[in-house]
Amino acid sequence: MKVHFIGIGGIGISGLARYMKSQGVQISGSDIATNKSVAKLQKDGAKITIPHSKDAIDSQDLVIHSAIIKPDNVEIIEAKNKNIPILSRKDALERILQDKRVFSICGAHGKSTTTAMLSSILPHFGAIIGAESKEFDCNVREVPSECIVFEADESDKSFLNSNPYCAIVTNTEPEHMESYNHNLDEFYSCYKEFLLKAKKRVINMDDPFLSTLEIEATRLYPKEDIQNIEYFLKDDEPHTRFSLKDLGEFEVWGFGEHTALNASLAILASLDELPLEQIRANLKNFKGIKKRFDIVSKNPCIIIDDYAHHPTEIKATLQAVKIYTQEHKDLPIICIWQPHKYSRFLDNQEAFIQCFKGCDRLIILPVWKAGEKHIDIPFPTLFSSYSPTFASHIKQIDGKIHLYNGENLLEVLDSGLIIGFGAGDITYQLRCANV
Repeated sequence: MKVHFIGIGGIGISGLARYMKSQGVQISGSDIATNKSVAKLQKDGAKITIPHSKDAIDSQDLVIHSAIIKPDNVEIIEAKNKNIPILSRKDALERILQDKRVFSICGAHGKSTTTAMLSSILPHFGAIIGAESKEFDCNVREVPSECIVFEADESDKSFLNSNPYCAIVTNTEPEHMESYNHNLDEFYSCYKEFLLKAKKRVINMDDPFLSTLEIEATRLYPKEDIQNIEYFLKDDEPHTRFSLKDLGEFEVWGFGEHTALNASLAILASLDELPLEQIRANLKNFKGIKKRFDIVSKNPCIIIDDYAHHPTEIKATLQAVKIYTQEHKDLPIICIWQPHKYSRFLDNQEAFIQCFKGCDRLIILPVWKAGEKHIDIPFPTLFSSYSPTFASHIKQIDGKIHLYNGENLLEVLDSGLIIGFGAGDITYQLRCANV
């Protein structure tokens, strides 16, 4: 079968393409520009057209496109002219996963990490993750198998199309409410529908909604079931040790109670798949995921890139940072925040103001609009208690962070622990000098 992917540079579409390739499908694709995902696929032999062109459509059996592709895309038009079936990623998921034994993970926070942890535990399963696992340097584990570990997406309701055999829910904090008509009843109803589709369920009972569900499930009570949490450095990398229920002790990469929680959900989901000692050993193969407490540099500054763009995530990551600084002689914590979307900030304004408490310095970059129209927000006034610094952009040069206002260099940060928060291009600014 030959399948063409429009928008193949996106992590969701590239993941599907790479996974289908591992299952024997001949893939091609296109995008407006190249990137790391595109280069990897080209290296592996996929024909990728840059930019979009109607010539990319020839004799494919199916076309799959990302959510941002519009009906007037030249390849969509050409596929229609040639009567080639066209599916959105959301609709394609249902077809791709319909015959698979899917371990489907969703939730507002922690789903990428939990998915990657479960993939480390079950390396003989295929996997599609919403971030790159450092264990195998990719967001897809290319294993030809009827079983797959899959990060499901609640932002567009596509998790309902993931055909879960095992449904794992980390939490149900309201997010992406525009997909649910800003209706909480509809939002929670979809989570319940997702869980009821599965034969096996693993849920976090600390979550206010999940704790009310009267359904058959493996329930994790974090405060009772996770005990003896310890943090330590191994080769200067963060690790957590903890005991889970009556299953004994486990070790996993990362710091923080949320790390132990995510690992516990993955362990409980895998108990029927492997012997316990194999689960314990395989979990140690998890090395973190890119852009989640991702240590970019250690000298002269410790520079960490973190994808957290919601106050709950930022707060949890800062707890891990404080543990890390204790291991590094109490380095000052400098936060560089690129707010992600005006709407998200306005929906969580007070929580954002509070979540940076405990940092020694706050630097705020312009809002990453993500397609939204500009809204004037008085950040200097709202965050005045932090005496924040405002910069237009940053550059990382030789392990130091340079702050800019336009072309003017404001300051060079050459000491302390510097952590960047955001889901926009801050991840590239933290890594590259040429931004």
